[in-house]
Amino acid sequence: MSVLRLAYILAIIGGVLLVVFGGLSLLQSGFREFYFGWAFGGGSVIRIAAGVVALLGASNAGRVGWAVVLIITGAVGGGLGGLLVIIGGVLGLVHALGGR
Repeated sequence: MSVLRLAYILAIIGGVLLVVFGGLSLLQSGFREFYFGWAFGGGSVIRIAAGVVALLGASNAGRVGWAVVLIITGAVGGGLGGLLVIIGGVLGLVHALGGR
C-alpha cells in the first residue's frame, strides 16, 4: 500500500469520525445554544465543518497545500478523528515533498 493511499484512507476515516462525533455531540447538547446564540453547540459545528473539509480534501492529500489544510483541520477538529486527519495530512506531505 502506498503512502498516498494510506493518507487518503486515514483522512477519510478521520473525516467520517469528526462528522459522526460532531453530530452526536450536537444532538446531545440540544439546540438551546443556537436559540440563544451563545455557543456553537460545544464545538459540534466546528467538528462537523472540519470533518466535511477533511472529506473534501482527502482526495488531494498528495498536494502540499491540501496536506497542510488537512493537518490544520485535524488540529482544529480534535479527538480521534482529528488525529487520524493529522496523520493523513502528514503522510500526504511526506509523499508530496519526498519525491516519487
